[in-house]
Amino acid sequence: MALKRGIGCLLLGALLLALAGFTVALPWWAMRTFGPPAPHWSMPQVWRLSAQLAWYAPSLRQPAGASTTTQPFAVQPGESVDAVLRRLHQQGLVRNPAALRAYLLYSGADRRLQTGVFPLSPAMTPVEIAAALQAPRPTEAKLGVLPGWRREEIAAALGPAGLGHLTAEDFLQATANAAGFPLPFEAPPHATLEGFLYPGVYTFPRDASARQVAQTLVESFAAHWQPEWEAALAARGLTPYQGLILASIVQREAVIADEMPRIAAVFLNRLAAGMPLAADPTVQYALGFQNGTWWKAPLTAADLQVPSPYNTYRQPGLPPGPIGNPEAAALQAVAYPAAVDDLYFRAACDGSGRHVFARTYEEHLRNACP
Repeated sequence: MALKRGIGCLLLGALLLALAGFTVALPWWAMRTFGPPAPHWSMPQVWRLSAQLAWYAPSLRQPAGASTTTQPFAVQPGESVDAVLRRLHQQGLVRNPAALRAYLLYSGADRRLQTGVFPLSPAMTPVEIAAALQAPRPTEAKLGVLPGWRREEIAAALGPAGLGHLTAEDFLQATANAAGFPLPFEAPPHATLEGFLYPGVYTFPRDASARQVAQTLVESFAAHWQPEWEAALAARGLTPYQGLILASIVQREAVIADEMPRIAAVFLNRLAAGMPLAADPTVQYALGFQNGTWWKAPLTAADLQVPSPYNTYRQPGLPPGPIGNPEAAALQAVAYPAAVDDLYFRAACDGSGRHVFARTYEEHLRNACP
């Protein structure tokens, strides 16, 4: 009997020793594998969270997918950890949100998540995503707008600029009507902000709204607009808005800035002569997104027949609105064009980006590249 009691005591002791070893070994394993626990946890809490990590370890090491293409993921101020985890799962960035939640709690990262827009990919493990979401984000975003861009191109640049909380549709809706914006001259009813979104490099808070972005670009346009241009345009029979339309065409046609006044003169001469403008960029604008670009080139004979009020091969006069957003040089070129009689121009054959100009169609044909 005494022998049985002795064996029982030994077994109990061994079991208690094993449990004690397991109690120590599990947190030690968690620390070696996932780093130290957050200092605010008690030892029983550390053991419980370590046990969860042991259960979820395979999920924490496995990415949600193979694609390395990043997508913007925005964490809003005041957003709960559970809401962030839910959206990570919905966007296909995390397979098992419960596993990531256990890691965030264990490490204390749930208290260190930053707000902002983060480039994440499905190929990142949950632990890598947790690290990315803790990296401090710049408080400002820089948006670059190139001369001649159309609204859709500006909208597409918002995410890469650090304004990933805004969708392209947000910006297009915000700029769909010019009413209520500080324009330097009157726009027709129902006109969009196309043409008034001035090119340049802008700095915005990362939480800027689409309207704030649009407002800043319009204010920049107003600052660059010269009041004396209105009288110069009126002398040529153009309203300021018509001058803006023509400037947007000149901007797209010109590669070399010093040619803008002469290109503007060609179009003004065509208008005065009752000729169609026959400007390729207006057809490109009418076609929209084609072959991965908003500015299809080269155009085909069929393209030139596209039925659109913006197709200046088919429609007389100016199109109904700007086809992009010009800079001051193009606006000034329309207000003060070169004093020439040219009616035609085409790209020079030397690849310089310059053009050769002609007064007659016969001369224009002779200027064709061999």
